[in-house]
Amino acid sequence: MDRSIQQALKTERTIDITTIGRKTGQPRRVEIWFHNVDGRIFITGLPGKRSWYANMLATPNFTFHLKESVQADLPARALPIVDEADRCMILSAIIGKLETDRDLDEWVAASPLVEIEFRLEP
Repeated sequence: MDRSIQQALKTERTIDITTIGRKTGQPRRVEIWFHNVDGRIFITGLPGKRSWYANMLATPNFTFHLKESVQADLPARALPIVDEADRCMILSAIIGKLETDRDLDEWVAASPLVEIEFRLEP
């Protein structure tokens, strides 16, 4: 992976993602934050249902669009994190970085959470 992309994945937060609509089959692009936790990339959100998450569950392959210091469209796959202990560990790290007093138990119980696996093209 290009060095500028690696750096962006370490330091940036705002991206777009393009998922495939689970009902329409059409591409859906939204702006969202990603989080780097010990070199692993995650996407989460406030507790509740999210269309982007439902789309990823239906079709895990999507596009991860870097758009700040570097512009790049990265093919990716969403890996849902469902184990409660894993969710607690990851979300605790994310909430800690956000420097906020969010309710960890609520996030573990009800927030979408996926790890991103980048699919490197040959």
